[in-house]
Amino acid sequence: MELMRVLGDLDVSGKRVFVRADLDVPVGTTNDKRPTTNAEQVTRLTNLRPTVDWLVQHGAKQIIIAGHIDRPQKPDPAFSTEQIKERLEAILSRSVIFTGNFDREILEDLVLLENLRFWPGETKNDPEFAKQLASLADVYVNEAFGNSHRNHASMVALPSLLPHAAGVHLEEEVKTLSGLLLAPKRLFVAIVGGAKIETKEPLIEHLAKIADYVLVGGELVRELTVNGLQQLTDNSKVMVATLTADTKDIDEVSIEKFKAIISGARTIVWNGPMGVFEEGFEAGTLAVAEAILASRAYTVVGGGETTQFLAAKNLLSHFSFVSSGGGAMLAFLAGKTLPGLAALE
Repeated sequence: MELMRVLGDLDVSGKRVFVRADLDVPVGTTNDKRPTTNAEQVTRLTNLRPTVDWLVQHGAKQIIIAGHIDRPQKPDPAFSTEQIKERLEAILSRSVIFTGNFDREILEDLVLLENLRFWPGETKNDPEFAKQLASLADVYVNEAFGNSHRNHASMVALPSLLPHAAGVHLEEEVKTLSGLLLAPKRLFVAIVGGAKIETKEPLIEHLAKIADYVLVGGELVRELTVNGLQQLTDNSKVMVATLTADTKDIDEVSIEKFKAIISGARTIVWNGPMGVFEEGFEAGTLAVAEAILASRAYTVVGGGETTQFLAAKNLLSHFSFVSSGGGAMLAFLAGKTLPGLAALE
C-alpha cells in the first residue's frame, strides 16, 4: 500500500473529529454464542485511549466515537453501543454522552454514536449514508483495524469526504504486521489453527513464502483433506499436525514437533487454536502457548478464539503484541489489500 496518513499529518485544533472505533466487543446476547472473558472484552476498547488522549492534547473541539457491535439486521437494543458507555468512560477516564440520533446537532465534547450497522447504508458502503456521517465532523480517524477488511461506509466512503488519518493503535498494527512480512528475525515461525480453510488457505500459502516454518493445527487439518488441499503440505516449510483419534486436538507427537521448532524461533505469529478448547480439548493449544512464551521470540497473536483462550489462562499479556483484528489480521498477512487501510492513503 502507499504511505498511510497518520495523526501527526492532521490539524485537529478546534476541529470535530469522527473516530471510527473498534467497538465490536461481546455484550448481552451475541450471534456467535461463544463464551468470553473480561480481558477479551476490554482489549479493543483500551486500544482507543491513546488516540483519544492525542486528540484531546492537540485541541480537538469534539470527539465522536462510532462503530458497530455484532451483525444486527435491524435496530436491536441487544446490540446497542449504549451498553458499553460506562465501560468506555472508565477506560477513557472521561464522561461520554450517548446518542442514537445523529440527525440533530451534537454539542457534547465526547460522544458515542449508536451501532452503525443499525443503518443499512453502513454495510452497503452507501455514499449518502457516508455524507450523513461526514456532516458531523471536520476530520476522520480510523481506529478500527479489526474492521478494515470490510468495504463499509464508515471505513471507505467516509474518509474520502474528510481529511483523514490512522489512529495510534491502527498505525501500530500496520507497522507490526508489516514487519512480520518484510523483516522478521529468523527463525520466523507462523502458527495457524482453528477452522475456516477458505480464509486461511491464502494465509498459509503467503506465509510459506516468508516464514521458515508454518505450523498448521486445529480443524484446518481435517479441512485440508476434505477440500483436497493436500498440495499445501507439499511445501517443506508447511508442517501439518496429526490429530487425536477423536479429531478434537493435535496429538502428542505433533505437540512435541511443534515445541521443538518453536523453541528455536526469534519471531512467532499465531492465529487459531490447536483444538476444540471450548469442549475441554485444550492440551495442544496450551502446550503451544507455553512453548511460545518459553522461547526468546518476539511474539504476535491474534484472532478471537486464540485471544479468548489466552485471556482465560492469564497468558495474553505476556505476548509482545496482541492484534485487534481477526479477519483483518488474516487478510493483511495473506498479502491482501484492506479497503479501510487503502482509504487512508
